[in-house]
Amino acid sequence: MHDWSRYWRSPDRPLEAMHAHFERHVYHRHSHDTYSFGVTETGAQSFTCRGSAHTSSAGMVMAFNPEDPHDGHATNLHGFTYRIVHIGPELVSDALADTTGRRLGLPLFAEPVVEDPVLAEALRSLHAALLSDDATALRRDELLTATVAAIVRRAATVPIRPDGRPGRSVRMARQARELLHDRLGDDLTSDDLARATGASRYAVYRAFQAEYGLSPSDYQRQLRLRAARTLISGGTAISEAATETGFADQSHLTRWFTRYFGLTPGAYRQAITGA
Repeated sequence: MHDWSRYWRSPDRPLEAMHAHFERHVYHRHSHDTYSFGVTETGAQSFTCRGSAHTSSAGMVMAFNPEDPHDGHATNLHGFTYRIVHIGPELVSDALADTTGRRLGLPLFAEPVVEDPVLAEALRSLHAALLSDDATALRRDELLTATVAAIVRRAATVPIRPDGRPGRSVRMARQARELLHDRLGDDLTSDDLARATGASRYAVYRAFQAEYGLSPSDYQRQLRLRAARTLISGGTAISEAATETGFADQSHLTRWFTRYFGLTPGAYRQAITGA
């Protein structure tokens, strides 16, 4: 069986889903700005997350918090098949609101792999509904709410709470991150980050890696890929999206887009537009 993937994206909400089989594809270390919940259907996939190695075998559930850096590849030559749903934090918050409408805070998942057949079945049902042409919007919403509630109840640890006053290292990392966001298309250097934070290049790198789990250059590339994906979904030509987001050319964008998202920009555009 060759590598394949099928992708779905909501036109009006931060909600995406992918069904894929990979034997040779290797995910570059990356993160999502969403919660990501997956279930491995066949085979096994190995990945690192939060400094530890993990394996998700058939029937196991994966739970990634927003901005949780991770990579991924097939554990053996037989590859793996999996379903994954990416859900924006605001949708998770909505699903968890109590009967008075009061928001209860966002959950935190300490373990990226969970063995729970009930959750696995809930995720399969939600994923199938999202990719189905027959499921109604109401049915999708019901399954989304029920699945989020079940995952939080059965697998989350503690809610994410606002930090107190951040220490010097955290402030430094956040200043560098803000610069990367503000000057997305610029060819920034380590000296630029050092000047923005008032620290040495090494200190910025160390602080950033500790806070976000990625190097500044990897984080910058990821920001550019997310921006390119947004442009492509809005109808921008792939070559133009590559230029606007700081990639050398379309092939450069395609190479990294595939390593991060598991499909080419052209396949992504076709999946969400049918064109």
